[in-house]
Amino acid sequence: MKTRAKLLPGQKGTKSLQKQYGDALVCVRYRYDEINGKQLKTVEIIVSKKEWTPPGRTPPRFAEGDIVAVKIGVQEKSLQQQAKAVGGRWDPAQKVWHIPFGCIAGTELEKLIIIETKPTKVTSQSL
Repeated sequence: MKTRAKLLPGQKGTKSLQKQYGDALVCVRYRYDEINGKQLKTVEIIVSKKEWTPPGRTPPRFAEGDIVAVKIGVQEKSLQQQAKAVGGRWDPAQKVWHIPFGCIAGTELEKLIIIETKPTKVTSQSL
């Protein structure tokens, strides 16, 4: 069976089906069964809608302006330099770097975020 035409709502050949299904109509297909000599008209309709997050695409844990705690080892000088370069501040009491999340999203430093601490909003005084 071969599909010869795929029509979108509003095109010639879909108007009566569009009246019947309304906004739920996605497309109309004309298929041809060469063995039995039949033309088949099929419709694709939306039967339900719900929220969905694609796999591997989790929503961000932190907002762009959140200050996050990042644990960088004493010997990891290059990571410390990266933290400084993006405006990070060393907190000797907690022994962590406080860095705006938006500056490290998608970088190696994002993997070092300490989740247990609560993020804080960026203010001009904190950086």
